Amino acid sequence: MTSIKFLGQSSFLINFGGTELLFDPMISPNPMASSINLDEISAPYILLSHGHDDHVHDAEYLAKKNESTIISNFEVATWYGQKGIAYHPMNLGGKWKFDFGTVKMVQSVHSSVLPDGSHGGASGGFVIWNEENCFYFAGDTALTLDMQLITRTCPNLDFAILPIGDNFTMGWEDALIAADFIKCDTIVACHFDTFPYIKIDHQAALDGFAKAGKKLIVLEIGETIKI
Repeated sequence: MTSIKFLGQSSFLINFGGTELLFDPMISPNPMASSINLDEISAPYILLSHGHDDHVHDAEYLAKKNESTIISNFEVATWYGQKGIAYHPMNLGGKWKFDFGTVKMVQSVHSSVLPDGSHGGASGGFVIWNEENCFYFAGDTALTLDMQLITRTCPNLDFAILPIGDNFTMGWEDALIAADFIKCDTIVACHFDTFPYIKIDHQAALDGFAKAGKKLIVLEIGETIKI
């Protein structure tokens, strides 16, 4: 079983095989996440899908506080390395076996720039697996045919975290197609409601997935589930 805690926007704390993995931490500027205490978050690894501030805002603080290693594309990872933070650079299509499991960085279709205007490299997602479980964290992305390659290059997915907020990423209708592409029937929603541009009709999304025979999980901020 994998434990998933939603921290708002696209930020998740995932206990994977006993190791805490923190994804895309943008918490402190999010009024919807005011119940989350940054100082209670501890993770040896922080995975960043791309450089936009709504995905990396708290990464530096948390990495330094916890002596975490940042895993991201080359441009983002080395940018944090210049701040004295441990990092592991990756790029699209590559994989690496860490002590908690294997991470493969996969294609996403999105822009990227770091908070100071530095080039953020190519945005991406992560497929992560060990001997027991496998999941996909898509980051910000449009629907893309490249998602079909995940089923050919990675183990079968137990669940996937997909954006559903539309406007900046795919909406829930395209996420439903993405679920078919990746052959995964259990989808955890991210990148919704934080800003007016990405507010969604929760019931329409839940009903759309249910009609297709798939499960959409829309977590409350601070909520933890096990899959």
